[in-house]
Amino acid sequence: MSGIPSFFASYPSAFTWIAGLFGLAIGSFLNVVIFRLPVILEQRWRSQCHELVHPDKPPAASVPFNLVLPRSRCPHCGHAITALENIPILSFLWLRGKCSECGKPISWRYPAVELLTAGLSVWVAWHFGFNFGGLAALFLTWSLIALAFIVYDRQLLPDGITLPLLWAGLFVNIFAVFTPLVSAVIGAAVGYLFLWLVYQLFKLATGKEGMGYGDFKLFAALGAWLGWQSLSIIILIASLVGASVGIAFILFFGHDRRVPIPFGPFLCVAGWIALMWGESLIRSYLQFARLTN
Repeated sequence: MSGIPSFFASYPSAFTWIAGLFGLAIGSFLNVVIFRLPVILEQRWRSQCHELVHPDKPPAASVPFNLVLPRSRCPHCGHAITALENIPILSFLWLRGKCSECGKPISWRYPAVELLTAGLSVWVAWHFGFNFGGLAALFLTWSLIALAFIVYDRQLLPDGITLPLLWAGLFVNIFAVFTPLVSAVIGAAVGYLFLWLVYQLFKLATGKEGMGYGDFKLFAALGAWLGWQSLSIIILIASLVGASVGIAFILFFGHDRRVPIPFGPFLCVAGWIALMWGESLIRSYLQFARLTN
């Protein structure tokens, strides 16, 4: 293993290219996670409800459905996707964006997620280099991509991702990779309590729920990864991006302003920006604050 770090130290661009190629494969897997994880959770909830309502009646046997089984299929005709049809980007281009069996279009989301994952992986690898911090940053990036698309599709931030992400952030910062451990612990606590307090105040004032508990856990996870100092930058960026997107949706796409837009994707975007440029953003913010005061 000692030869691998020395190789990447001699050829730093090699790690960037490998991260990009690996990112394509991870992006293909994330497509599976984004689609299947909410379905898996829904099936689990239905099973638990069945056990509560009919404790003496076992649920009907069902076909295994997880992140591995069954094989991916065309949503239109049920054609099982072969290995050659599942190569990131290349298969989409070879099939010209259509199912090989029925000719119906394949969603652009699949290659888009693969390209996004590869592009961000290259950026992270170039920014951090081949070290523990760079590998951890790749893991955080992939997790945020999955969460952003899941919450956009289903208005759901699964505990199966947010809670392990929180604990992973605390573990990584035992070695002070992104922030000292004390800052990470405070960041996790403050991140959760801050949005929980905003939720309670909004509910008290309007009688409505302005966000979900998944947002609290995601913000806590970002605090665990990046420290309490980054929380103000993350919430500021998320709010600005969210407000801009919301206004654009209303003005240009006719979005009903009564239909809420989930806050989770903007937290994911802001968290990734803070991962990459958090220290310089905080430094610039403090300098600006001194000038204005």
